[in-house]
Amino acid sequence: MERRKANEGCVIGVDFGTDSVRSLIVDAATGEEIAGGVHHYARWREGRYCDPARNQFRQHPLDYLEGLTRSVRAALAEAPARTAEKIRGISVDTTGSTPVAVDREGAPLALHDDLAENPNAMFVLWKDHTAVAEAEEINHHARSWHHAQSWGGPGGGEDYTRYAGGVYSSEWFWAKLLHVLRTDGAIRERAFSWVEHCDWISAALTGQTDVRAVKRSRCAAGHKAMWHERFGGLPSEEFLARLDPLLAGWRARLYTQTYTSDVSAGTLSREWAGKLGLREDVAVGVGAFDAHMGAVGAQIEPYVLCKIIGTSTCDVLVAPLEEMNGNPVRGICGQVDGSVIPGLLGMEAGQSAFGDVYAWFRDLLLWPLGLLDEAAKNEITEAVSSRIIPELSLQARQIPAGASEILALDWLNGRRTPDANQLLKGAITGLSLGSDAPRVFRALVEATAFGARRIVDCFTSQGVPVKGVIALGGVAKRSPFVMQTLADVLEAPIKVARSEQACALGAAMFAAVCAGLHATAQEAQRAMGQGFEVQYQPNRENAAKYRMLYDRYNQLGAFVEGSLAD
Repeated sequence: MERRKANEGCVIGVDFGTDSVRSLIVDAATGEEIAGGVHHYARWREGRYCDPARNQFRQHPLDYLEGLTRSVRAALAEAPARTAEKIRGISVDTTGSTPVAVDREGAPLALHDDLAENPNAMFVLWKDHTAVAEAEEINHHARSWHHAQSWGGPGGGEDYTRYAGGVYSSEWFWAKLLHVLRTDGAIRERAFSWVEHCDWISAALTGQTDVRAVKRSRCAAGHKAMWHERFGGLPSEEFLARLDPLLAGWRARLYTQTYTSDVSAGTLSREWAGKLGLREDVAVGVGAFDAHMGAVGAQIEPYVLCKIIGTSTCDVLVAPLEEMNGNPVRGICGQVDGSVIPGLLGMEAGQSAFGDVYAWFRDLLLWPLGLLDEAAKNEITEAVSSRIIPELSLQARQIPAGASEILALDWLNGRRTPDANQLLKGAITGLSLGSDAPRVFRALVEATAFGARRIVDCFTSQGVPVKGVIALGGVAKRSPFVMQTLADVLEAPIKVARSEQACALGAAMFAAVCAGLHATAQEAQRAMGQGFEVQYQPNRENAAKYRMLYDRYNQLGAFVEGSLAD
């Protein structure tokens, strides 16, 4: 395809994160990031509808609608005059699995006045772990169902967790759906279907009011809902009904077909064109999850592991379909044809806590401030909070690798990969009266790096090579100490994506394909990619020390996991 002139066509990538939504206007020919807008969710910032003690994290659909409008409007206000006229496409990425119960028109139930304050009528955020028991039931049922045929009993024998890493997580679609149906009769009575956040936004933008006609994301369905072409779509009706009679009939009210993100969901409705200040002929792409689009924005290639590092991590790898030959990789968060780049197998893994581990330690150190009066507390917190982790990093960096006896386990929010288990807990060992804050912090950083090493080992031990590492996200951009430690532990160079908004940039790349400005996602990557700003090289001396510490980390993990299982 002939390279277009700059500003001939622009696109918008919208990145819905955990705390905020970001909209990025990009030149589709050059990848120049023209302008951006950010909106922080008002209700979320107030802590409404969440109960951390119960691992309940819910988000109101109005936060998303308000954020979409205000972030796009803010980006357009920052852009040069008449930019709105040049917008040809818009695509979104979201967190996931973040599903919601909807009515027949696809509207989240929280948009009904009588359910507006019911957390179960809202989006169940990816980090919500209220469905741990349901996830365990799904795993037990999948295993017994799989063996039923060989025992001569009822059941189809198909292992529906086969392409989901072999273990279903409480962070995923079916566990959350079942938990809400069990615990809330009002939702059970009023819900007609369920949709993922990424599917709902694209449907809303196009004015789609028939939930059965919503184009469902291949990414979301394959990684979180056990959808696979081999199964003819979602798990069978018999499997679901035997899991719990409450699930009877749900399969028919969901979907069979799914779509990759290079497919257009339609064009902007008149209502949303007016709200955003754009033309009605702007193409809207099928959505996907933030990490998967972030990997595209960071220019992922086959067998290059892309680590999206923030409060948690999502690790993404792509490979040619013919080379994987349909072989399942156990312990990961799914493998799906086209979930990242159409035509390639997308594989997902991750850590349930990464930056959240450091934030927990920071908040632990700040605990005494709660004893002060409100004015003094706010003043000191504002002055000190943002300085703690940078100062801890500076001091911890001076401690030689392996010099401390402290060893930590990073499972403060459970474990995502390998073998998802949200019941697991973190641990710190080797403490003494000489263990100060920088030494404990260094052990926590090393623990998150060891957790990342286990993901690499999970792939390579099953014949999937990892030939390079790309990092993006807040931790990757702002924490050199963490990134150097990670390079040392992985014993591999790590390239950090230049773009500050790689997820939104990836969404913009797909918007350009949906608008016809590029033929394929790979072509959009080549034209719009921003390259890398820095590369961390492993320190050989530190790497050798970390090999021994990594063995101890695995021994500690086995002990803790075994103790919790007893």
